[in-house]
Amino acid sequence: MFFNDKNDDFFIEIAHSQQFKKGQIVGGDTFLSRSLRGGEHFVSVLSDGLGSGIRANVLSTLTASMAVNYLIHEKPLTDSLKSIMNTLPEDAGEKISYATCTIAEIDKSGETHIVEFENPDFILLRENIHIEPRKKVVKITTRQGERILLESHLMLFLGDRLIFVSDGVTQSGLGTRALPAGWERTRLVEFVSDFVTKHPEVSARDLSKIVMQKALHNDLFEARDDITCGVVYLRAPRKLLICTGPPFDPANDPEMASIFDKYPGKRVVCGGTTAQVLARELNRKVSGDGRQQVKANLPSTAKMEGAEFVTEGILTLGHLADLIQNYKEGDKPEESPAADILKLIIENDIIDILMGTKINEAHYDPSLPVEMEIRRNLIRRLKVLLEGVFLKKVRIRYI
Repeated sequence: MFFNDKNDDFFIEIAHSQQFKKGQIVGGDTFLSRSLRGGEHFVSVLSDGLGSGIRANVLSTLTASMAVNYLIHEKPLTDSLKSIMNTLPEDAGEKISYATCTIAEIDKSGETHIVEFENPDFILLRENIHIEPRKKVVKITTRQGERILLESHLMLFLGDRLIFVSDGVTQSGLGTRALPAGWERTRLVEFVSDFVTKHPEVSARDLSKIVMQKALHNDLFEARDDITCGVVYLRAPRKLLICTGPPFDPANDPEMASIFDKYPGKRVVCGGTTAQVLARELNRKVSGDGRQQVKANLPSTAKMEGAEFVTEGILTLGHLADLIQNYKEGDKPEESPAADILKLIIENDIIDILMGTKINEAHYDPSLPVEMEIRRNLIRRLKVLLEGVFLKKVRIRYI
């Protein structure tokens, strides 16, 4: 059946959480992730700029951005780090580069290559068991002299997690009565192993947030350094279907209804006409959900059996695209149908879009060639944003 394929065995979820040092308006840590080769390859980079504030932010951002760009052009990791170190300025007193770095390349097959430079060692959890992988010591010569890198080659499997942290995590609580030497990596490993044991399905996003919040708690809720945790999780994919627009040919209405009804995941309907088609074909009712609508310029949601909820079509999807484009981790979400869809998108991994191609006369604009292109272009925009901002796998079928 469409929307089921052999590549759905597992999904690579990548997420991070961050807390700035107390008193700073920007973070000195940078965590970047990119999907390459059409979603078959992923790269994640955690860089920690020396110190904190604007200068640390600029240098960690420069380091992470350069690392990602080098990998886009398929330059070897060790060569990339050498080039980065030769580019960055150095501390005049200590003669060291201004940023540390951890770079991970992860293939869709699970094959993973990691290079670390002066960040806390990454953590590998297989289910809830901590595994210490073999690491090769690599010496490179830079303009600051000889530098030591740690290089790892490993294979990840379903259920595995990689955890990357800045030293704001491992040194959290330093000098307090409870943690005079800081949290340290050993305690961090025990914490995440115990948490995953109790919550085996915890997402990468939620686990990164839990670690960040625990580190902040260690600092008595006043971060003494930038705190960053990134998590990579190979899990069975969670799927969401967005069904929008009735089919061009009414003879295809039963096919759309069948795809919707049999879809192995959560489902959302965007469009009143679309909901009417599904309700008629599946012998279901569409009714108001009774919720007060906070976002005044969007119609309220409705209920239908088999769907999480039903929304208006083009206006809601357009606002959804704007929310994704302007998304910032930690921002308080607004209350609107588009934000409700965004919440579902964040919780799921594979986003399938079933788009009917019938022209909706209510949205027809004589200045445009075909109204269908409005919806089609909007769906394309959503695909680009979802893959770029959230690293989701997005599939579209027109009917």
